[in-house]
Amino acid sequence: MSPVPKGWKTLDKDLSRISRIELATGSVARSIIGRAIAVAFLLVAALVAAVVWGAQPNLLLVIAATVFGSYMALNIGANDVSNNMGPAVGARALPMGVAIVLAAVAESAGALLAGRDVIHTISYDILQIETVTNTQGLVWAMLAALIAAAGWVNLATWVGAPVSTTHSIVGGVLGSGIAALGFDAVNWPLVAMIAANWIISPIMGGVVAAAILAFVKTQIMYQRDKLAAAVRWVPVLVAIMAGAFTSYLMIKGVDRLFTSASSAVPLAGLGVGCLTYVIAAPLIEYKARGMENRNRSIKALFTVPLIISATLLSFAHGANDVANAVGPLAAIVHATQTGTSVADVAVPNWVMVIGALGISFGLFLFGPKLIRMVGDQITKLNPMRAFCVSLSAAITVLLASWMGLPVSSTHVAVGGVFGVGFFREWYMKRRRQRLKTSQPKQAAFPAEEVRRRKLVRRSHFLTIVVAWMFTVPAAAALSALLFTVMMTFAG
Repeated sequence: MSPVPKGWKTLDKDLSRISRIELATGSVARSIIGRAIAVAFLLVAALVAAVVWGAQPNLLLVIAATVFGSYMALNIGANDVSNNMGPAVGARALPMGVAIVLAAVAESAGALLAGRDVIHTISYDILQIETVTNTQGLVWAMLAALIAAAGWVNLATWVGAPVSTTHSIVGGVLGSGIAALGFDAVNWPLVAMIAANWIISPIMGGVVAAAILAFVKTQIMYQRDKLAAAVRWVPVLVAIMAGAFTSYLMIKGVDRLFTSASSAVPLAGLGVGCLTYVIAAPLIEYKARGMENRNRSIKALFTVPLIISATLLSFAHGANDVANAVGPLAAIVHATQTGTSVADVAVPNWVMVIGALGISFGLFLFGPKLIRMVGDQITKLNPMRAFCVSLSAAITVLLASWMGLPVSSTHVAVGGVFGVGFFREWYMKRRRQRLKTSQPKQAAFPAEEVRRRKLVRRSHFLTIVVAWMFTVPAAAALSALLFTVMMTFAG
């Protein structure tokens, strides 16, 4: 073979550099295009508000509120939805593009089909509405809260921290409410419960996820006949998931789908769970035929249930958390139209559509960053572990709703990911200790190797915990500042 001419090496290096420049240019272009589409969506939302509002008074105020409500919806899609689809993408059950499309459809369907017709506009009654007499001040306070909450969620997304959009809007309402109405207007016992939620939500989610993973390992993975154990237990887990989601949606009162008495909730959950088991059992048994009695086969049986659970999580999230974007906007529209303030207002259809589309656009344009972080960068996930996270989120939120605890779905889901990772760390450490006891002559791992074998990235853990702790106070401080500036310029 003849030697390669010297000049070709230079050409190869130049081509390599050109390829890297093309990749960098494409990355920058995608970022610019994404921002341009987001701005276009905000402009369209403003145009819709102008057309719908027409010649009524305070047109500019309603347009501004619509723009910032749309901006909040974009940020919910960019940040919050990662908790639903992140584990499925990290487990390689879904490619990123399919996950985004699936989540966008489910989120929009949840918001439009199951979103509440009537929304608590003062964010879980943070402000005692009976003390509000200055309607104009309330409108400015809601606008400041909306801007502050959206800004904080945007910052958290840029840093790479999944935060609670519910806590963000609560912090915004708290700050502007204090600035507008004073400390007496705040429901402090509820604020204390929300502060306790910072600890309750992730711990509950982590403990439940770890317990489910421990059950799966002992009852399926460590059995002699793994495949037979999986055929027996996976349909049960899928049925529990379906029943939990049904009960959760009924507790949340998805009025557009159905209304029911509280006594019917457990019966409906049990009924749907039993029906799901009847359908899932033969399907899983059929899929298991011909599979080898190996861990890889067991994990494959969890793939479809994981995709279904992630879709259900997105549907439930769209039904519940669209209120974080459209709630303050609906309050502003109602107060501007009627000159009165009430705790519950009907949400106009055009407002709900903007909220649903905003979440979907935010997911499409900016969601992949947080999806990768939740799915890939906290701990290593496979379909089995990711299903444990999704099932944990459904069960934990359901239990918390029954107990009246104001947990955050974001904290629960991310806590579940940490719970799975820390359980695996604990279990591996326990195995090493047993091995050391049974084989004392075997050399112990050096300290550096022990650190390298950590299964949860501590840097992400600290970043997320700090972001959670600062969400309410940061949003409150920013909202109070914005409200003060607004009132100064307003006269």
